[in-house]
Amino acid sequence: MAKTDTRSGPTRRTVLEGGVATGVLLATGIPIYAEPAGAVAAAASPTPAPTMPMTLRINAKDFAVELDPRTTLLDALRNHLGLTGSKKGCDHGQCGACTVLVDGRRINSCLTPAAMHEGDEITTVEGLAEGDRLHPVQAAFVARDGFQCGYCTPGQICSAVAMLGEARAGWPSHASADVAAVSVALTDAEIRERMSGNICRCAAYPNIVAAIRDAAEGA
Repeated sequence: MAKTDTRSGPTRRTVLEGGVATGVLLATGIPIYAEPAGAVAAAASPTPAPTMPMTLRINAKDFAVELDPRTTLLDALRNHLGLTGSKKGCDHGQCGACTVLVDGRRINSCLTPAAMHEGDEITTVEGLAEGDRLHPVQAAFVARDGFQCGYCTPGQICSAVAMLGEARAGWPSHASADVAAVSVALTDAEIRERMSGNICRCAAYPNIVAAIRDAAEGA
C-alpha cells in the first residue's frame, strides 16, 4: 500500500516539474506574464509635470524659460540654456563643481531651485571673461596650470573669484588668527581653508593655491 505524502510546501517533484514547464515556455517564446490590458499604454504616457514661466538674468542677459518648479539652477543652466560650463559632479553640494555666483556670492547651483533666483544677478564661468580677455583668476589658472582634467575648474574659478571678494571685505575664516581683524592676509593656509568646499579629484591643489595667490597679489 502506497504511503500518502503529508509534507507541506513544494516537493522535489513539483519544483522539477515547474522548472521544466518554465523552460518550455521560454524556449517557445510564450510570455510567462502578460501585462493587464491598458497598463502598457498608461505607463507610456505619464502625466506631464506642471511648469511655470520665469526669467533668469544670467551673465548680464535675460533668459525667459518655462520650467518644472523643482528644476535646480544647475539643470536649468545646463539642460535648458546650454550653459554647460557649470559641471554636475556629486549633485549633493559636496564637490563644488557646480559653483556659480549669485549677486556676487558663491553658491552650489545643484542645491537651489532656479525659481528662487528670479531677479538675481547670476554669473557662470562663461560670464567672467570680457570678450577674449580672461578674468584675472582665469588667467592665473592658465599661467599656473591649475587644472588637470579640468572638470572641477569652472567651479574652482567661480569660487575663487567670490572668495577673493570675501577676503577684501574682511570676512574671516576658520584659519584666521584674528577674526576681528579689518583686513585678511591670504596665506596659503587661508586660501586652502576658504577653498575647501571645492574638490579637485586630480589633486592639483598646489597649483590652484598658487594661481589664487597670484590673482590676489595682482588685484
